[in-house]
Amino acid sequence: MKFSKDFKRQMVPEWIEAYVDYDGLKRILREILHYNLSKKRETPLKSLEKKLSLHRTLSGLHRHTNGDVENQVTREGREIEIEFFRKLDEELNKINTFYKEQIEVVMDESTLLNKQLDALIALRLKVRSSCSNGACSPEHQGVEMGSLNSSSEVEMSEHRALEVSSNSLSGSEITDVILQGINQDDESTSVLENNTIVKSNGRPEEVGNNSTNQQGDPLEILERVKIRNTLESPLDTIKGVFKDSKHDDLCFKKDELKKVEAKLRLAFIEFYQKLRLVKQYSFMNLSALSKIMKSYEKITSRREARLYMKKIDNSYIGSSDEVNNLLERVEATFIKQFSNSNIQKGMKSLRPKTKKEKHSVTFWSGCFSGFSAALLIAVALRIETKKLMEKEGASYTVNIFPLYSIFAYIVLHLLIYAADIYFWRRFKINYPFIFGFKPGTELSYREVFLLGTGLAVLSLSCFLGNLYLDLGSTTQRYKTLTGLFPLGLVAIFMIILFCPFNIIYRSTRFFFIKSLFRCLCAPLYKVTLPDFFLADHVTSQVTAIRSLDLYICYYGLGERSQRESKCHGHGIYNVLYFAVPVIPFWLRFLQCIRRLFEEKEAMHGYSSVNYLLTIVAAIIRTICELKKGMAWMVLALVSSSVVVIVATYWDIVFDWGLLRRHSKNPYLRDKLLVPYKSVYFAAMALDVVLRIAWMQLVLEFKLHSLHRMAITTVVSCLEITRRGIWSFFRIENEHLNNVGKYRAFKSVPLPFNYDEEEESSKDD
Repeated sequence: MKFSKDFKRQMVPEWIEAYVDYDGLKRILREILHYNLSKKRETPLKSLEKKLSLHRTLSGLHRHTNGDVENQVTREGREIEIEFFRKLDEELNKINTFYKEQIEVVMDESTLLNKQLDALIALRLKVRSSCSNGACSPEHQGVEMGSLNSSSEVEMSEHRALEVSSNSLSGSEITDVILQGINQDDESTSVLENNTIVKSNGRPEEVGNNSTNQQGDPLEILERVKIRNTLESPLDTIKGVFKDSKHDDLCFKKDELKKVEAKLRLAFIEFYQKLRLVKQYSFMNLSALSKIMKSYEKITSRREARLYMKKIDNSYIGSSDEVNNLLERVEATFIKQFSNSNIQKGMKSLRPKTKKEKHSVTFWSGCFSGFSAALLIAVALRIETKKLMEKEGASYTVNIFPLYSIFAYIVLHLLIYAADIYFWRRFKINYPFIFGFKPGTELSYREVFLLGTGLAVLSLSCFLGNLYLDLGSTTQRYKTLTGLFPLGLVAIFMIILFCPFNIIYRSTRFFFIKSLFRCLCAPLYKVTLPDFFLADHVTSQVTAIRSLDLYICYYGLGERSQRESKCHGHGIYNVLYFAVPVIPFWLRFLQCIRRLFEEKEAMHGYSSVNYLLTIVAAIIRTICELKKGMAWMVLALVSSSVVVIVATYWDIVFDWGLLRRHSKNPYLRDKLLVPYKSVYFAAMALDVVLRIAWMQLVLEFKLHSLHRMAITTVVSCLEITRRGIWSFFRIENEHLNNVGKYRAFKSVPLPFNYDEEEESSKDD
């Protein structure tokens, strides 16, 4: 693999603009190469030039022409090289500045983690002392035996090794133009930061307040520390609303130790991953500069590359060693404090194995795709031979199709999601970080495609079997059995989804279940991007969810034999028929309200109004569908039109970040990941068309039930397709927002909250 491809592949997506412009530097080198080659092609004309120069000398014109030509040629080549070194200096300055900013961030975070670890060790000591007095239960004694196996004084002193000295060399300012003989030596000085000094053996020793803290009572830390209540569970949210939790923060309970350790453990893992990315950033940029200088030396046959590389080595990014020191100390601290000194276990948590693509996934995806196509053809032929699309068979089709259509909608959603993942990866959108997937557990588009095609094979097989047994002339006695086919398919689907064993992508299934549960419990949980992203997708599956009403009617209310003819006679069914279209939008409304109160941003309030209008339109549309009146139809059309206009504008402007009049790309964004602008305009137009298609469900035509079912199915599929298109541009916009702020790491809430005022007064 060429270095340029490997360089782009290993870039942190959110930091792309902060990397060396390798392609730009290579472009200038190609100009230098073309210039040198053009000079070599002109060598056969030298004899002619000599004759002309002799003639000009005799005529007195040599002084004015030949010297000018030589100077012009030399000046042209020199200007290209000047441009190269000027660009090189700019790139070196850029990466030095960015790297120094990242170092300052990680050093501040290391100090914060040290304080958190101080509080954790103090809390461990308090739990241990209470356990030694017989005040803790056997389960807490297990915690004490597992994690409190070292003396307090040793823990409190040894974990201080996390704080490192930033003994580094600060590079001097880079000169504007370096053409020949770079002999400037960069002045570098040792810098002492974070109140540390460096001994002769290179290990940091703390001075100032940290040393005094080591000598004091570790338990005194708890006097100015509160356990941070982030309202992460429904119980915490309820307590936060009906109870003043400030007084409870001062009281440390024994069962809080495990929660605190889990949070701080996750914080250390994320901090370690951050350090690895910063180190990778430094390594890749230095490698890029080294490659560029070797190419320059090869093209020009000059020795300036070694001198410039010396300058790079003396710069901040080339000479600082803070990241390596922090990595070593984080590893030692994590292994000791969170892995019971088990090196293998600790490093497995800090450095999870990268996920490898499996050939079996591609093989089975192809097999299931072929099986699905064959089964789909068989179903179509069975329907055609039994004339189920005609009026005679319409009643049977209308009753059985909704029971299986729910799986068709899910399969379509999975296939479109697989396409989204493919394009996210192609355009380097960091979707695993945006969704918060655990490293190594995110599904590739092949794996999602495998799930979709596998579910298609399972559902089509049941549907074909149902058709064969129901419509076969000699199989009438099996009608009771065939009535259980859809219910059995739902049972198999639920068993696979909730299977506790580590098969069929358990981590992804549990991530989905957890996000779905958090959506259903809105607003009791803090809203994250996966939660409202999933809730938005659920709003596009209203028709699929409404199919569950028929399952309740057929199997719960005993109408399996009569099918849909008597379902509307049940009050429970009618209530569910009204509630199902409203529930997904109501959950999104509650999520917006929760975010409005937490983040205090008016945008979430406007978004909640949008979903409230959608709820009103859904209720009016359902009443219009059941009561059949001109007045209700007019109200449904008006309310749906308002929702379509507002929702379309929200999709394009706020979710996609488009329609910017003063952008570099008119009516688009300043930054676009897809190289073709026409794609964005086509997506905006398609979003408008598909939003309007949703209104088709409001209009009433004099069609028989089979045609209405077909229209409903097509419109539902179009809505799922629209949601898939929306998903790509929504995550692209989120990715660009992270890029603009260089947010490449997950923000982990820390367990302890220090009383800064009391701490500063003690320092004074």
